[in-house]
Amino acid sequence: MGIGSWIVLGLLVLALLYAISVYNKLVRLRALVKEGFSGITVQLRRRADLVPNLVETVQGYATHEREVFDEVTAHRADAMRAKSVEGTALADAHMSAMIGRLMAVAEAYPDLKANQNFLELQNQLEEVETELQGARRYYNATVRDLNSSVQTFPDVLIARPTGFTEEPFYEDEDQSIQVAPKVAFQRPAS
Repeated sequence: MGIGSWIVLGLLVLALLYAISVYNKLVRLRALVKEGFSGITVQLRRRADLVPNLVETVQGYATHEREVFDEVTAHRADAMRAKSVEGTALADAHMSAMIGRLMAVAEAYPDLKANQNFLELQNQLEEVETELQGARRYYNATVRDLNSSVQTFPDVLIARPTGFTEEPFYEDEDQSIQVAPKVAFQRPAS
């Protein structure tokens, strides 16, 4: 074998090692995306588990708000049943809105707001919401990294033929959060 053959063989080995390296990176990134989505579902499950206790506590004070209680209870597991990122995000947004309605009902009852059980449940819910927000950010960061690798050259040459595709971001469908709130201050009377 001549020196030219060794150079070609060396280049082929380097190309193969590079391809293996890129493939392994893509596998790792896809695993991180799955882990990130799993983190979201864990927090959604924790929130869904808190909801019946929260509903029960509020229900004891506000028995005439039956429609709100029934809706919250009926939809508490929708995010767990969703099969896609988009479906989970939509169910998550609906549950957040319903929990907001439940908290609005609670605001009308001063005795309830002072109830130790309600305060503890409310604190747990705030903790879960904070964790859920972090899980969403982590998922979207891992999706960003995977999508960047799948779309950029030269990784795309390995990603596409081996079945790697872009993953969807976890997005909130509520368009009202996309618009900055309008703030107006009262001017003091002169």
